[in-house]
Amino acid sequence: MKKSLLALTLLAAAPFAASAADGISYNYVEGGYIATNVDGPDSDGWAIKGSAAIAPNFHLFGEYSGQDVDDFNVDFDQWRVGLGYNHELSARTDLLTRVAYEKYDGDFVDSDGYSVEVGVNSLLTNNLVGYALAGYEDGDDYDGEFYGRLGAQVKFSPNWSASADVKMVDGDTQWFVGPRFSW
Repeated sequence: MKKSLLALTLLAAAPFAASAADGISYNYVEGGYIATNVDGPDSDGWAIKGSAAIAPNFHLFGEYSGQDVDDFNVDFDQWRVGLGYNHELSARTDLLTRVAYEKYDGDFVDSDGYSVEVGVNSLLTNNLVGYALAGYEDGDDYDGEFYGRLGAQVKFSPNWSASADVKMVDGDTQWFVGPRFSW
């Protein structure tokens, strides 16, 4: 009886026991330049992002950015924190899902919201990782919208890479570029 219960438990846990695909790390910190291009005045500034694996298939992530609006004495901060799940689809590709709490704090607007994302994260070559995500975000001061996110890391060594990310939503674009340290 005990052996059957143990076997059943291991079988039930098997889909959750896989780890990240080869060459993909969910342990990193990165910082760099961020810009937002909208139907109006653009903004730019700096951002810091990070992620830490808490189990073979789960990671916590966070982002913070501070931007100034061009031609105006206005600035805003954005941050989000969340939980991600990765499931190995092949030796080089993960299914990636994320859910996050988001905060937008500007001179004239203070808004809370959430986002969900799903897509793939893949080791495209030995030195290039890329991801494509579809997402949905909603908040207390803005209507829900779907968006797309594309990103890549060019690896210079096992720990260091250059990272880029672009988020496209309803004609607006937010992009990031900077160095990444992974472990």
